[in-house]
Amino acid sequence: MPQDSLDVHLNLKAKKQNSFDAIVIGSGISGGWAAKELCEKGIKTLVLERGRDVVHLKDYPTATKNSWDFPHRGRISRQIAKDNPIVSKCYAFDESSAHFFVKDHEHPYIQEKPFDWIRGYQVGGKSLIWARETQRWSHYEFEAPARDGFATDWPIRYEDIAPWYSHVEKFVGISGNKDGIENLPDGEFLPPWELNCVEKQIQSKINGHYSNRRMITGRCAHLTHPNKIHLEQNRGQCQARNLCYRGCPFGAYFSSNSSTLPWAQKTGNLTLRPHSVVHSILYDEQKQKATGVRVIDALTKNITDYYARVIFVNAACLNTNLLLLNSVSSRFPNGLGNDSGLLGHFIAFHNYRAYVNASMEGFDDKYYFGRRPSAPLIPSFRNVHRQEMDFLRGYIVFLEAYRESWYQKQSQGGIGLGYKNDLSEPGPWTISMSMQGETIPKYQNYVRLSTNEKDQWGIPQLITSVDYDENDEKMIKDFLDQGSEMLSVAGCKNVVHLDNKQAPGLDIHEMGGVRMGKDSRTSLLNKWNQMHNVRNVFVTDGACMTSTGNQNPSLTFMALTARAADYAVQELKKGNIA
Repeated sequence: MPQDSLDVHLNLKAKKQNSFDAIVIGSGISGGWAAKELCEKGIKTLVLERGRDVVHLKDYPTATKNSWDFPHRGRISRQIAKDNPIVSKCYAFDESSAHFFVKDHEHPYIQEKPFDWIRGYQVGGKSLIWARETQRWSHYEFEAPARDGFATDWPIRYEDIAPWYSHVEKFVGISGNKDGIENLPDGEFLPPWELNCVEKQIQSKINGHYSNRRMITGRCAHLTHPNKIHLEQNRGQCQARNLCYRGCPFGAYFSSNSSTLPWAQKTGNLTLRPHSVVHSILYDEQKQKATGVRVIDALTKNITDYYARVIFVNAACLNTNLLLLNSVSSRFPNGLGNDSGLLGHFIAFHNYRAYVNASMEGFDDKYYFGRRPSAPLIPSFRNVHRQEMDFLRGYIVFLEAYRESWYQKQSQGGIGLGYKNDLSEPGPWTISMSMQGETIPKYQNYVRLSTNEKDQWGIPQLITSVDYDENDEKMIKDFLDQGSEMLSVAGCKNVVHLDNKQAPGLDIHEMGGVRMGKDSRTSLLNKWNQMHNVRNVFVTDGACMTSTGNQNPSLTFMALTARAADYAVQELKKGNIA
């Protein structure tokens, strides 16, 4: 913003045309669900997205290209890597998907401690580039803080959200098996992806050796067999291309662009405004509620206020914290709803630092069909029923087996007929195993606003101060020991493990800062994701999370959003929050 927000020329005309029943800030996974649920229920909804518009099918420029159609065969150039030392670390960032990622210089932030903040600013947000793994939480995750004495108690339990998991799963389309695992509840599943022959061998050995560990096929947001509701969304069956980060032209993986936003659009109740950088939420001290939002046009820098009876904040975890911290008034000088002083604190994430790799002999005459877009997993087996280790909580294990392919071999060099022939033959079997560990929310892991550095719209830059702790280090050691043991039990050879020491952030699962809870003195949101102190503002993205669990979080974000939107509409109709 060019000047202080109190000393600008505002566009105050036509307030009526800038008024809606609801405003949703952000168009990613949770924002898309907020739009769908509100619009379906007859609520005139404005969705604000700070990035450019991306229209399903039309704006996926690389979706059907071959690797040889790219100047660098899909790899990022040395210059791009040099110019983008943060985003170039992301596993999904390459020559075919770079247009969906924020470049380092475009939106700066300040790392008080190393934190790799990966972002996608466009309509659909990171729903275009997510990894699509989707698992339910169990009652163990919702009860964990109270049971083990960390963070604060969740104000809800599994029974509160289970119907909303089902509601979301049916619409999204989740492939998977009903495995009957207590700490990884079954859901509404489409047919699962099949394990390959080596994975089945490993599964048999691990499941037979351990009484508390089950290797299962992954659960992911891919249409293996579309149902009627998916066809009504104009989405088709997954083609097992595994080119998902380019945008799926089949709509086979779930994204806001292919699913929730078009569904909201067809109700006639949606207004979508891209290039809209939300500066702050407006608070009326006499009415004691939020009245709207102040928006800076990303291209022209013009300022417009939009008004609504209810506001959903779905800007993604760290941006939601930034926005609320920047929404100051005489009533809330430290950020909207922040009487507790906890806004921005208790940031947590998932621990991805450790890997175990191995090889498998035999099976040289075997291969597999297509490029499966999901990985098998072993649900958490640590501290499930009680605290039993010298660290809190646990971790999911992902693993997959594959044969070295021609594009992996080509980097090894060669020349002539022998090299060509070698490229035509699949290489040896390799097994790759990784952890997804739960980190414990801590007050000292936090974000705050800079007092002197601003972005190009005059909004304070975010300062990240987030790090690992001793609990994380102990969990990493346990995974490396147990992962190595499991692959050895499975008959793998050449087992090696490593801790890559990556900074927090590359998991892209940041959570917290605006956590849910039972008490306004220890949390910002109640059991409906409603701000304790500003009753017409709801936060349902990763910022709302009280703890992280060890499962992938996106399904929980979506379920919480659908639940909160249903409640908000009921309250609107009763006149309780308007």
